[in-house]
Amino acid sequence: MAAIPMFPLQVAMLPGEELPLRIFEPRYSALVSDCLADADPAFGVVLIAAGREVGGGDTRSDVGALAHITEVADFGDGRYRLKCMMGERLRVIEWQPDDPYPRAAVEPWPDAPGDAVEVDAIRDVEDRIVALFERIAAARGAPEVDARDIVRGADASDDAGKWLYALASRLPMGQADRYAVLAAPTAAERLAALSDAVETVTAMVEFQLSSGE
Repeated sequence: MAAIPMFPLQVAMLPGEELPLRIFEPRYSALVSDCLADADPAFGVVLIAAGREVGGGDTRSDVGALAHITEVADFGDGRYRLKCMMGERLRVIEWQPDDPYPRAAVEPWPDAPGDAVEVDAIRDVEDRIVALFERIAAARGAPEVDARDIVRGADASDDAGKWLYALASRLPMGQADRYAVLAAPTAAERLAALSDAVETVTAMVEFQLSSGE
């Protein structure tokens, strides 16, 4: 399989999210230039699991998503401003030498067949997210805020996996939890990962509120 350009980030991007980028580092300027030569300019995005990408020496995750470039502003001298839409999930088969930028052989990784995910189970997680934001709003003295707006439209797709991605993108969780949602092999396992993340964030918020933070 041919290698594609890869952009390691310190964020686990989820399918359906928008990714804005400012490009100025020479190797990523070359990446963008090469991508723009294609009819459908796109590159893979993966989470930096450890270390820092700048200067090398980073450890990269093997599950990511394809970023489709939807808008480009070219400022010259290799500087770009991009808007990208995260698309299909991918899995890295083999990393290639970073020459002139990170590249990897990848394959699409759709959800595997698994246990059925009931709508009521997703709605339950959705309600817990709403309750979390209502708790935050009340603590900030803004109880009139409609926390239901946070999850509104997340169910635009009738695909359970995409619905769960959309809900996950609206939860302020850590990168490990985001990656667990992204890397869940099935929609049922994604539901479990998201449920765990809601529980973790809720516990963290309650601790901060009890500590007066």
